[in-house]
Amino acid sequence: MATRTSSVTRTASLLTVATVLAAVALSGCTPRPDGPEPAAEKFFAALATGDAAAAAALSDKPAEAKTALTEAWSGLQATRLDAQILGSKYAQDTGSVNYRYTWHLPKNRTWTYDGQLNMVREEGRWEVRWSATGLHPRLGEHQTFALRADQPRRASVNEHGGTDVLVPGYLYHYGLDARSAGVALMSTAKAVADALRPFDPTLDAQQLAEQASSSAQPLSLITLRQSDHDRVAPAIAALPGVVVTPQDEMLPTDETFAPAIVNEVKKAVVDDLAGQAGWRVVTVNQNGVDVDVLNEVPGNPAPSVTISLDRAVQNAAQNAVNTTGRKAMIVAIKPSTGEILAVAQNAAADADGPIATTGLFPPGSTFKIITAGGAIDRDMANPNTLLGCPGTLEIGHRIVTNYDAFDLGVVPMSRAFANSCNTTFAELASRMPPRALNEAAKQYGIGPDYHVDGITTVSGSVPPTVSLTERTEDGFGQGKVLVSPFGMALAAATVAAGKTPVPQLIEGHQTTIDDAGAPISQKMVDGLRPMMQLVVTNGTAKDINGFGDVRGKTGEAEYNGGSHAWFAGYRGDLAFAALIVGGGSSEYAVRMCKTMFQGLPPDYLA
Repeated sequence: MATRTSSVTRTASLLTVATVLAAVALSGCTPRPDGPEPAAEKFFAALATGDAAAAAALSDKPAEAKTALTEAWSGLQATRLDAQILGSKYAQDTGSVNYRYTWHLPKNRTWTYDGQLNMVREEGRWEVRWSATGLHPRLGEHQTFALRADQPRRASVNEHGGTDVLVPGYLYHYGLDARSAGVALMSTAKAVADALRPFDPTLDAQQLAEQASSSAQPLSLITLRQSDHDRVAPAIAALPGVVVTPQDEMLPTDETFAPAIVNEVKKAVVDDLAGQAGWRVVTVNQNGVDVDVLNEVPGNPAPSVTISLDRAVQNAAQNAVNTTGRKAMIVAIKPSTGEILAVAQNAAADADGPIATTGLFPPGSTFKIITAGGAIDRDMANPNTLLGCPGTLEIGHRIVTNYDAFDLGVVPMSRAFANSCNTTFAELASRMPPRALNEAAKQYGIGPDYHVDGITTVSGSVPPTVSLTERTEDGFGQGKVLVSPFGMALAAATVAAGKTPVPQLIEGHQTTIDDAGAPISQKMVDGLRPMMQLVVTNGTAKDINGFGDVRGKTGEAEYNGGSHAWFAGYRGDLAFAALIVGGGSSEYAVRMCKTMFQGLPPDYLA
């Protein structure tokens, strides 16, 4: 409108006036040029451009019409109006023009309806006989339009088994408004401090009253979840000055179910859960109260979002890591798909952040999976190749020692692997090129960067070696090699699947990979699988034998002051890596995995 100001930008449209039905007199005669259509056309043309003053001037009640037209544009937040004449009739000095209005509203919405504009001739000139029905047949006097958005219920997030992990709900924000509290401010502040002190022990009634009095806005106090709000609200919600504001939020159904992961997932999928809002055009009276619904378009709820975490695996892994007081974690991956089935940490590990997927630790003998695979790929050895396993071995300036200096003599590589001979794999690594282990690790997924929506991951770091000593130490996971439990689980999944799976967490969200390695060779897979089986049946992981066809590799990674306990492997379509920081012997990591398998449904993914 030329004379109005508004926050909504309005694009004037050229009036489309199409005579669908010929204007006819009540007698059915041929339309005469002195009928009401020309005047109606001018009214529609002014209205279509948003010029309420010009349109109103063509009516018998300019002031009333201008107010109504201005409020209509504003209430609808309209960007454009197309008006079409459908027909007309008149007799003597009264007539009517049938119209079709198409309002163009925000977010590409349109609202079309038909109505009738009453016309009157005064002193030979046709003008609009103003009434609210000139805007809509069901619009009452002293009413106007309002546009309402109806957001559909947000979708839920469920885990792999189908149960919800995040559902729409409310948090409740509490504030204290000194103005509305008035003379009751001090008594309200005392009651508020007493009720909220379990959540904030520092609350002081006098201080709350003073801060609220000096604040132009209600003093922000605390935000409570539903269960806490239900306990507090009866005591203070109705007190003068207490302001309780519900806030839409996605809430966990179980606060113990992978809370760190679920919280990150919530951030990643928030835009996927909203759906498409519905909308209504309503009539409102002078007090702004809705009177009637003139048009309604339902919203489209978004489909639920599925994450790959599996409640059965997550709970079993979480219960397992909770059995130790040391920092402990388990990561489980489905080799055939790359779906992350579980990321479990105990409270001690939680203090350091998401270390199950980002923490880097020396892998110890679990890294012999990579060293053995590299030797097989380079035709240096196969599972049946006879290799030395002396108790100690000097390579360059490094003396390598087996656990308790055990000595097996000359044995097949498979037995050296099952019994975790440091000297065997240190010697193999010493004969490899400087980048051999770096390249081999990438073939198992250790080293590349994975960008997985909903979770932060670091697979590991296996730098090229610069000296014989480094290469020797790397061969049994004690050099500069660092791996996360996520990275070791990915390595185990690679052996199980015969290729490195692409890890994923949120269904439909694609993972990208930086610096991916070459595919693992079939001879590496064929060599490693029976050797990893032997570790369980006749080697260092015998304690888990009997829980299905479990295959893996143990590791005890030394560091200044102690050693880490590792076990990585797979059973069927479930790959895993377990770590107890400073846990000592790998037998404790094996027992932790045994506890996990005990907690799974029988033969789960076996």
